[in-house]
Amino acid sequence: MTTRVGRRPGASLVGLAVALVAAAGCMVGGASEPGGAPAPEQPASSGTPGADATRADGTNSVEEFQQDVADARSIAERYWAAQFRASGQGFQPIRRVIPYRRSGEVTCGGQEIPRNNAVYCTASDYIAYDVNWSFGAFRQIGDAFVFYLLGHEYAHGIQTRLGIRYNFTIQQELQADCMAGAFLGDSVRSGTLRLDDGDLEEFRDGLLAVGDDPDQPWFAEDSHGTAEQRTDAFFRGYEKSLDACDLT
Repeated sequence: MTTRVGRRPGASLVGLAVALVAAAGCMVGGASEPGGAPAPEQPASSGTPGADATRADGTNSVEEFQQDVADARSIAERYWAAQFRASGQGFQPIRRVIPYRRSGEVTCGGQEIPRNNAVYCTASDYIAYDVNWSFGAFRQIGDAFVFYLLGHEYAHGIQTRLGIRYNFTIQQELQADCMAGAFLGDSVRSGTLRLDDGDLEEFRDGLLAVGDDPDQPWFAEDSHGTAEQRTDAFFRGYEKSLDACDLT
C-alpha cells in the first residue's frame, strides 16, 4: 500500500502554540485503558489549534485524520518487522494505539497521562495520544505531523524491544527522533511513502517548534532536546537511515 504524506499549502509549525511532549512513557506497573476509540471533536473556537488554519483543498476531515493515524501505524509496523527480520529477530508490533480526550482517561504504571500529549507506555506496550490535540495539529500543520508523531512514539517501543536504556531522557528522545527520521526516510526511498514538494520543510519547521525551551537543563528528567538537536537527530536518521541512530 502506497501512502502519500501531503502538505497543506501555507501551513507551518512555526509559532504553533502547542508543546509536543513525546515522552518515553512509563517504565513499570500496570495501565488503565479507555474502552472505546473516541473520534476527535471539531475545534470550537479560534483559540484551538487548527480552528482558523486548515487545508486549502478542504481535506481536513476526521475520517482523513483517522486514516492517516492508521496508515502511519501500519507502515511503522511493516518497517520495523522488516528490520527485525533482516537481523534474524522476531518482532511483535506495539499492542495498541489509544486515542483519549481527558487527563487521567489513560494511565500508565499508575501515572495519569495528561492532555496535549502523546506517549509510549512501556508497562503495557501501547501508544496513547490526545486525539483532540493531535487533530488540531493535523488540521493546522498537515499529515506529516501525524507520521512524525507515530514514528517517534513507535521508536520508543522499539527501544524497549531492543533493551535500550540511557541515563538521561534527552538521549532516549533524540535517538527516537533519529529512528523516526530513518523510518520516514527509508519509507520514502522504498516508495511506501511519497512526499509532496515542501514536506521536508514541514518536517523541519515542526521540529523547530517542538524543541525544549533554551533555558531547560539538558539533564532534566523531561528534556527532549533543543530545536537544533531534534532537527539534527531527525534528519541524520532521515538521510543516513538507522546506521546513524546508534542502535548497537
